[in-house]
Amino acid sequence: MCKIHITFAQNSKICAMGNIPSFNAYIERSVVQNWHLDALTDYKGITLQYKDVARKIAKLHIMFEQVGIRKGDKIAICGRNSANWAVTFLSTITYGAVVVPILHEFNAEQIHNIVNHSDSRFLFVGDFVMKMVDADQMPKIEGLIALPDFSILVSRSEQLDYARAHLNELFGKKYPEAFRPEDVHYHRDSSEELAMINYTSGTTGFSKGVMLPYRAIWSNVDYCMEILGPHMKQGCNTLSILPMAHMYGLSIEFLYDFCQGCHNYFLNRIPSPSLIAEAMAQVQPAIVICVPLVLEKIIRKKVYPIIQTNRMRILLNMPFVSKKVKQKICEQVLAALGGKAYQVVVGGAALNQEVEQFLKSIDFPVTVGYGTTECAPLITFSNYTDFVPGSCGVPVARMEVKILSSDPERIAGEIVTRGTNMMLGYYKNEEATRQAIDADGWYHTGDLGTMSADGHVFIRGRLKSMILGPSGQNIYPEEIEDKLNSLPMVSESVVISRNDKLVGLVYPDYDEAASMGFSTEDIEKIMEQNRQDLNNLLPAYCHVSSIAIHDKEFAKTPKRSIKRYLYQNI
Repeated sequence: MCKIHITFAQNSKICAMGNIPSFNAYIERSVVQNWHLDALTDYKGITLQYKDVARKIAKLHIMFEQVGIRKGDKIAICGRNSANWAVTFLSTITYGAVVVPILHEFNAEQIHNIVNHSDSRFLFVGDFVMKMVDADQMPKIEGLIALPDFSILVSRSEQLDYARAHLNELFGKKYPEAFRPEDVHYHRDSSEELAMINYTSGTTGFSKGVMLPYRAIWSNVDYCMEILGPHMKQGCNTLSILPMAHMYGLSIEFLYDFCQGCHNYFLNRIPSPSLIAEAMAQVQPAIVICVPLVLEKIIRKKVYPIIQTNRMRILLNMPFVSKKVKQKICEQVLAALGGKAYQVVVGGAALNQEVEQFLKSIDFPVTVGYGTTECAPLITFSNYTDFVPGSCGVPVARMEVKILSSDPERIAGEIVTRGTNMMLGYYKNEEATRQAIDADGWYHTGDLGTMSADGHVFIRGRLKSMILGPSGQNIYPEEIEDKLNSLPMVSESVVISRNDKLVGLVYPDYDEAASMGFSTEDIEKIMEQNRQDLNNLLPAYCHVSSIAIHDKEFAKTPKRSIKRYLYQNI
């Protein structure tokens, strides 16, 4: 019989559902306590103080009342991160309606599918999305509203037209003297009440709307306030890079920050490396939340060229000066991230091992977390002071984790979890819910991992991407890719199985190749040398038979994970 290895979150207790506070009470408290502080800023754009956010929420609540929005009705949001996106989210959830955040990277058909599938009554859209969508493809919505100024783009409701035209007048009648902190009263939610539906896909037939109750959002935010909060002062700056329609960006970069009383800046444009670097320098965030790609590019482009000089190598090998040199390097990396971050939290995918080892060697305050949309999103995390290289932390408060393996410390098995952070199920998809959550309430993540005796979880790969070796060995392509990505001229890679042999698809670092004057033939020779060097690091059954050059970046999900399923049959 298979051994079961269970670890409870350290210093945590699974809350009785009836004892969970209202999440909206956290928002209300933050608004009142931080009334005169800056809350939300569009980078190089408008700034809203907490009192301005409260006023906008109050106006949208009046509009919802006028058009007959009831508790539990669905309201969708689709656009790039912005202060008004955040206001719309807060207005919906504090009213008691169900918010449906939609990734702006989805195409028009996917957006239409989600709006229709979710039964949303209204859709708020950013300036880019409003040019894509077609209201005729969403026959159930009563209004299409522009996020930049809350103007009505399409209305199928006389009440909506009246409410928008007379909104200031209605606001004045409701608050005839002044709008004050004592006027802020939000919907008191219950733990199992549905707060939001977050879609992991927008494709017809594959749409899985993750139903998240208020308890899941509260639990994530409360945990962050307990673990991160002591290091972040009221009014400190934070920078939101990840899309808020993704749970990682929404919960950790926005909702936690807002409830903590931070001043959150939004990159409301495509977050290019140069824009991120510029914003980091100006905003100087108190914490950096990012995906591995952001940190790895900074290290590879700005740090490695410095430390790989002969002079620096000599200094690093001198025991009496290496400590000071490493400290200086650490300061330079922090400076590239604004200079004030007390730690850097990486999530969404694994951090490259070479980069991780380098960062730990200079005592850089980095840590890695792990989660899924279905857990809103946190499953495991550790502060950088407790970070174990290669791991993604220990189970967070109010969550249990176990590995389905006969020997969880040595043999990878599926990671399953349950607890307060977990979803209610998938919207209108009972079959998918049954497949994901077993009879004992465990959510099956589809990820493979091991767990140390002290509870640290190590991700080994995706169950679906695991490749069976020639003699039945389990091959995890992510582990091979991690090593391949550290070799010269490799920007990113995907390892696939072709005719029972492993093939590495590589997108080269063409910028570096151009700076070195390398031809296509030179790149091919480098890749062949990389293949040989890679195989020297791997057991025989993991050897890569060939490397195929990919001429453009691999397609990625919003959290910057490669969509490997697109390349399985190339």
